[in-house]
Amino acid sequence: MSIINPNGKDIFSVSTDFCGQPLTLEVNRVGFRTTATVLVKYGDTVVLGTTQIGSRPIQLDYFPLSVDYEEKMYAAGKISGSRFIKREGRPSDEAILIGRIIDRPIRPLFPKGYRQEVQVVSSVLSMDPEFRPDMIAMIAASSALSLSGAPFDGPVAGLRVGRVNGEFKAFLTAEEREQSDLDLVVAGIERGITMVEAGANEVDEEVIIEAMAWAHKAMQPAIALQKELVEKVAPVAQEYELVLPNEAIQKEVDEWVKGKLGDKLRKAYPERNEMINELRWAFHEQMAEKVGEEYAEQRDEYDEAFTMALHKDVRRGIVEDGLRPDGRKLDEIRPLSSEVGLLPRAHGSSLFTRGVTQGMNIVTLAPLSYSQIVDTMEVSDGERRYMHHYNAPGYTVGEVRRLGSPGRREIGHGYLAERALIPVLPTEEEFPYAIRSVTEIMSQNGSTSMAATCSSCLALMDAGVPLTRPVSGIAMGLMMDGDKPLVLSDIADAEDFAGDMDFKVTGTEKGITAVQMDMKLHGLSVDVLAEAIRQSTPGRAHILQHMVSVLAAPRAELSPYAPRIEKIKINPEKIGAVIGKGGETINKITSETGAEIDIKDDGLITVASANAESIQKALDWIKSLTEEPEVGKIYEGTVVSIKDFGAFVNIFPGTDGMVHISKLSDQRVEKVTDVLKEGQKVRVKLMEIDDRGRLSLSIKDAK
Repeated sequence: MSIINPNGKDIFSVSTDFCGQPLTLEVNRVGFRTTATVLVKYGDTVVLGTTQIGSRPIQLDYFPLSVDYEEKMYAAGKISGSRFIKREGRPSDEAILIGRIIDRPIRPLFPKGYRQEVQVVSSVLSMDPEFRPDMIAMIAASSALSLSGAPFDGPVAGLRVGRVNGEFKAFLTAEEREQSDLDLVVAGIERGITMVEAGANEVDEEVIIEAMAWAHKAMQPAIALQKELVEKVAPVAQEYELVLPNEAIQKEVDEWVKGKLGDKLRKAYPERNEMINELRWAFHEQMAEKVGEEYAEQRDEYDEAFTMALHKDVRRGIVEDGLRPDGRKLDEIRPLSSEVGLLPRAHGSSLFTRGVTQGMNIVTLAPLSYSQIVDTMEVSDGERRYMHHYNAPGYTVGEVRRLGSPGRREIGHGYLAERALIPVLPTEEEFPYAIRSVTEIMSQNGSTSMAATCSSCLALMDAGVPLTRPVSGIAMGLMMDGDKPLVLSDIADAEDFAGDMDFKVTGTEKGITAVQMDMKLHGLSVDVLAEAIRQSTPGRAHILQHMVSVLAAPRAELSPYAPRIEKIKINPEKIGAVIGKGGETINKITSETGAEIDIKDDGLITVASANAESIQKALDWIKSLTEEPEVGKIYEGTVVSIKDFGAFVNIFPGTDGMVHISKLSDQRVEKVTDVLKEGQKVRVKLMEIDDRGRLSLSIKDAK
């Protein structure tokens, strides 16, 4: 069967071996009206990558690039588990996070001042259940961009790397991901790494460094294949104009800022921020007076030049004098202060302040039944027991901004802080609670995600959650002076805006739990990134020491306002006895005791209530339904049947045992009815369970 192509172009593909399987890029089969379309195949996974370039520049002061990752339930042969919504709608948090992972290594590879509207979409059409499709989606996005003719300095490839039995591996199966102590995503171009993100179970820094080097080498075939495709297609380069400040204006503004200030900008925050605001207004007043009536049309250009001059001043101070905008040394941490237990009715609360950055965290505990159900293309009916949510309204940066639902940044920051704490959380068996941690950012001046991590750790300990070890986080920066890297500890906003890298790392005294690294340069070597990772360790330890000085360990007691939860483990085969026909039994237990009951498939049952008596009553009821007979244990039983040779006694629902006539008394018994009658309550001891499961009881040995 032939495929009709209205553009008259031949369908063709290129392939290579990639991590043990063929990787294929195909063009001209679908997407005839897009700027560029590529079908990427790897195993049974098929991803459609599309790029659409706007026809004219957009009058904005930023690059209007949108990168989206689309989950399609049909790709996994599924229909959504939601009772009410069956078609794909708003992307899941997981899809948003993957979209961010694809976006972050791509965005810096466009020239500064590029204002053409660019939309990149990766849609998963078929999903091989053996591995996650996100890195194939990144290759699809990069391939489509590479064929669009846009000034994209790619191609980009990425790998999600784990470590199983001490060996690095990409495209792990679900079982291997469970065994792995590392979940590392590395993206890069041929000459360097452009993005890193990781979750880890307290892994050593050197392991992260080795894994980054391994991943960058392993992704090269995918980069080379995209280059081969570009050579065959030979896309026409698109014409564009960069929107940059006029060179004459930029020079004039640079001289004005340098002449006015010199070293006066080396001020502590927030004094420096206030000084810059006053300086900006004074600058515009002087320029308006100097330029005249034309200044109204040029004001935005002058303002952008002023911001650029400030960035140059930040770099100059660091590179030439080793002095940061607020006067700190390169490895110096801003002043720290924290408190816990500040909200009386919250189950746990904290306030973490680092310089002008401040995060308040509130922890709420609930029964496991309050865990979030996760229903995505990859996961069905999974549960998210620990949830970290992050909020940062406009007032935290001194702006008037409409309140609304969380954006991609808020979701990403919350996920990073959540990932940082997961490795030190107790198991469900140890602490049978669902946990919601909410960070309310109070003030922003750099690295609020790390403030969220530190404040959430303190609030969790204040709530009495038995963390194995406390976790701290730090944001590192980088400025390249030629080939010489200058690494900055605990970066603030000015250094982030003017710098070449933003690197966040969290961990315990034992090792790293999460990493997020974004480059503004077109690729960095592993050696430079390794230096940043190693320098982060003492800074992270300094912050951790401060946190421990505020609260050394999780509180021994929960808040009096937190629900009390007890747990019991039963034989999974007896879950049906607790639930009953149509839920009749469990509904009766909850209605009569007032307790909330949650049952897991492995037999773990949790009972929650503010009333200890309700919990105990429900536990006793469940035990009576599920208890396993134990040899040597004494039971209160009821005589249910009398025979010539003995009596049958019910020791708990559904479980009877036989008392032989010889075991009724220390004295000789002629007839069983001489000492027992049906319905009589007796104490019996379980003497033996034979190979057929029959119980041998004794009354005389129960005395």
